[in-house]
Amino acid sequence: MKPFKILLFAFLSLTLVQCKNANSESENTPNLKVSDQEFYQLKIYSFFGEKQQNKTDDYLKEAYLPALKRFNINQVGVFKNRLTEKDSIRKTYVLIPFSNLDEFANLETTLEKDSLHLKSGANYINALHNERPYKRIESILLSAFTDMPKMKTTDVKGERSERVYELRSYESPTTAYYKRKVHMFNEGGEIKLFKRLNFNAIFYADVISGPKMPNLMYMTTFPNMTVRDSLWKEFVDSPEWSKLKVIPKYQQTVSHADIMLLYPTEYSDY
Repeated sequence: MKPFKILLFAFLSLTLVQCKNANSESENTPNLKVSDQEFYQLKIYSFFGEKQQNKTDDYLKEAYLPALKRFNINQVGVFKNRLTEKDSIRKTYVLIPFSNLDEFANLETTLEKDSLHLKSGANYINALHNERPYKRIESILLSAFTDMPKMKTTDVKGERSERVYELRSYESPTTAYYKRKVHMFNEGGEIKLFKRLNFNAIFYADVISGPKMPNLMYMTTFPNMTVRDSLWKEFVDSPEWSKLKVIPKYQQTVSHADIMLLYPTEYSDY
């Protein structure tokens, strides 16, 4: 194993242990093996304009996703943000599930050796510095929560352009507060409430490597914005949330929240 990979596994193993502790605060938490829970990479591409985004679209559709499927990595989600006055930067979000950290660590090396990927993605891979296909790429590594250890692709139907895939990131002021927020989702019953109200969650996960730690992320899905707004009102007005939100140990567990309202591309797996 290369020195870089040794360091990578050492870092991720230590971080993963900390996240598992956050997911195991009560005696009721299932004693899951690492292999029983999925890992996710969230790649966020930002662009200077539509031309760059289209070039990356072509690569993802024609080269990247087909290569992942050849490597038996399926259910890859690709999403875009809706442009507004406050959010005018074009972004594409790629959510990749892994059954273990080996798959994640070896993916780039495997792609570099795949001749079909190199050929079909040549326009993107070999782009000149003044014709680059993106502004920047952000990569976030996540580990699934104990109460939802496997991704569930959405049952939401209808026009993809109308769907809402809501990606949320909750930051905590300290690791101790973060553990309480994770507990609130799992043992506290927040995930169960989302399920009862049919939020169609795709994943809930610890961020084990990212720019805003300690934080968690999750994604829920809706057929349109009207249903999304209606369900969030039901959530806020529910008796479960009324009890949960006033429990002392769950107070001040979120110091900042980011809410990203996305829609799936036509070539996304869901």
